[in-house]
Amino acid sequence: MSVVGFDLGFQSCYVAVARAGGIETVANEYSDRCTPSFVSFGPSNRSIGAAAKSQVVTNYKNTVQGFKRFHGRACADPYVQSVKSNLVYDLAPMPTGATGIKVMYMDEERVFSIEQVTGMLLTKLKETAESALKKPVVDCVISVPSYFTDSERRSVIDAAQIAGLNCLRLMNETTAVTLAYGIYKQDLPAPEEKPRIVVFVDLGHSGYQVSVCAFNKGKLKILATAFDSELGGKDFDDILVKHFCEEFSQKYKLDVKSKPRALVRLNQECEKLKKLMSANSSDLPLNIECFMNDIDVSSKLNRGQFEEMCAELLAKVEGPLCSVMEQAKLKKEDIYAVEIVGGASRIPAIKERISKFFGKELSTTLNADEAVARGCALQCAILSPAFKVREFSITDVVPYSISLKWNSAAEEGLSDCEVFPKNHAAPFSKVLTFYRKEPFTLEAYYNNPKELPYPTASIGQFLIQNVSPQPSGESAKVKVKVRVNVHGVFSVSGASLVEIIKTPEGEEPMETEQTVKEDENKMQVDQEDQKFQAGDNGDKKSEVEEMETVTGDPKQEKKNDQPPQAKKPKVKTKTVELPIECNLHWQLSSEVLNMFVENEGKMIMQDKLEKERNDAKNNVEEYVYDMRDKLHGVLEKFVNEADRDSFSLKLEDTENWLYEDGEDQQKQVYIDKLAELKKIGQPIHDRYIEAEERPNAFEELGRQIQMYMKIIEAYKAKDEQYDHLDELEVTKVNKHVNDAMAWMNGKMNQQNSQDLTVDPVVKVVEIKAKTKELYSACNPILSKPKPKVEPPKEEKPTENGPVNGPEPTESQPCNPDKATSAGTEQETVENKLPEMDID
Repeated sequence: MSVVGFDLGFQSCYVAVARAGGIETVANEYSDRCTPSFVSFGPSNRSIGAAAKSQVVTNYKNTVQGFKRFHGRACADPYVQSVKSNLVYDLAPMPTGATGIKVMYMDEERVFSIEQVTGMLLTKLKETAESALKKPVVDCVISVPSYFTDSERRSVIDAAQIAGLNCLRLMNETTAVTLAYGIYKQDLPAPEEKPRIVVFVDLGHSGYQVSVCAFNKGKLKILATAFDSELGGKDFDDILVKHFCEEFSQKYKLDVKSKPRALVRLNQECEKLKKLMSANSSDLPLNIECFMNDIDVSSKLNRGQFEEMCAELLAKVEGPLCSVMEQAKLKKEDIYAVEIVGGASRIPAIKERISKFFGKELSTTLNADEAVARGCALQCAILSPAFKVREFSITDVVPYSISLKWNSAAEEGLSDCEVFPKNHAAPFSKVLTFYRKEPFTLEAYYNNPKELPYPTASIGQFLIQNVSPQPSGESAKVKVKVRVNVHGVFSVSGASLVEIIKTPEGEEPMETEQTVKEDENKMQVDQEDQKFQAGDNGDKKSEVEEMETVTGDPKQEKKNDQPPQAKKPKVKTKTVELPIECNLHWQLSSEVLNMFVENEGKMIMQDKLEKERNDAKNNVEEYVYDMRDKLHGVLEKFVNEADRDSFSLKLEDTENWLYEDGEDQQKQVYIDKLAELKKIGQPIHDRYIEAEERPNAFEELGRQIQMYMKIIEAYKAKDEQYDHLDELEVTKVNKHVNDAMAWMNGKMNQQNSQDLTVDPVVKVVEIKAKTKELYSACNPILSKPKPKVEPPKEEKPTENGPVNGPEPTESQPCNPDKATSAGTEQETVENKLPEMDID
């Protein structure tokens, strides 16, 4: 099972994986750990990441970035409309009214949903993780800003499905950072002690998030979060862009905003300048060549001037800090440390303000860019059975208060109730009890729209179906379970009808409701939140009886929940699960989602085919350049002048064809073209290789012949080392050696008298085969070992025996002792080896 964390950033993404050595942030195909959040659409394929960013100037209309902020939003949303004017690409509504991106792809106009575009980016990140892990990636944890609403979170989960990923958890970015910080700390207070309070400030490219976290050994609990979605690195870039647009308008009479390409280039330069100003306080230049109308522009700026321009933005830094301290009811002296992460956190003026607010030095123990991805990978490792991770529980919070409203059974209008207040622990479940005679609808909404980054209060409607009255005609008891899950998404996760059946006298009552309650007890619930009843008509069964707490005490629950008749001994209850029809705000239907998954698969296949086509084209181009250089270099001696000139001409024609008619051909055309060129070029190349390797092959054969001749001479000279060899066999060897020598000399003479431009007389393969053949014929005969004379060796110990003494006890121990000690030594060596291997 793969263990992967994705930090899906506004401007750039990071991928972290868990390996045996720990958590590692992996690099993409450009050896860069940061993958830009860009997707570019072309006439034949898509480019994603760094390849797409390189096209942002040349193909600006079809290169999209910054699309993260459009998740779960309508195209008519005032925020989307206000941002639209600053974009170089076009937005268009989807059939559902959601925001889509209009581009030219495969030479036709297409509108892609935000889920599809994010799915494309996730596909790229998935490939990066797979190439690092060398195995398929499915399970992962993905980060989202803590201020994302339900519709935005569901949108990101859909995008993960389009990319073929199973998102185990959508993790708030600040929560991921707290996990990356806390899990490695060995000195945290014990569970019963006062927790260590740490503030985390994450200032990224598009948003500013603050969270307060309480750490104890083996657990962390988020106490409160605050944010400003309109304060990030891009807002500082925008101020610089605006400043230089005005300056160039006065200085060079240029209307920069009228030319999208110029605006994109200015954005890139302003971003670089902002980063340089974080490190230098002196005047820094900004120069762009051929900016507009072939005019070069230049200017300069220093950090002091930049901070003056950004005074309004910098004033917004303290708001979320105050908010989070008020929510958590903390004083500044309660804070143990302030940890700062995110790309824009490097701006000195921001660091100065945060430090001044808390009255302490800021801590930068985490990697500002990679902390979120590492936290996500750690969470994935915790959720995965593939890794054993230190026990660490994470309690997040609900960012906005959530309420339910419904039509009152007493026909007195709408009733409502806050089910999850702001900063309530999450994930969390609650059970509500209603008394109804017919199906009813619950509507979930955010009851304080001012808290949201934009006013879309509705979450969705949930229709509880198949509700019918009791046989007696009274209202039936309906239990509804509401939940904020691990992704931070609200849902009505279950509903059940409690039927009460009277049993005949003498029968034992059968209590089945308890089983259901025991299941509910497994859910994580704190304490009784509220009890509320119906209107003034006194019909308590017509409305929600209470918001039930599941504490694990069935007796107490019976006392709280059950109608009076359930207390009679001869009564049994049974529960029936009720179907729920969900109508969620901006939720993709399963049909649309399946269609998007299918389309993504087709686009991946198209990208793969295009890559193979490009590779085939590049192979032709590479061969043309390579052979053209070599024909007047190393291959010059191996081809005659006429052939060289005709081949050079063919290579030149192929090069011209590549940039004209051959610019956009099918893969097979390039393969055939390369084969055609190799038909002429390969024999020349082969002659060169043969000439290079032939001398070594002949030398090896000659060395072997000489060695065997020396042995034959020694045998003839009656050398006692070879006197055991059979004469007939030595004669055979002599014949083989002489034949080989004659063959070698003949071939060498023939080859030396032949021109290099003609195919060789003998090939290296043949020479090596001859060497092997000679070895097989001669070596078994000449390397035959001398026979050993055994009998004298056996008699020696018996002759010497009596000298040492007649008793076997004295003469025999010598050898066994030696054997034993040798054996012991051998055992010791053998025992040591595995340890050495391990070391």
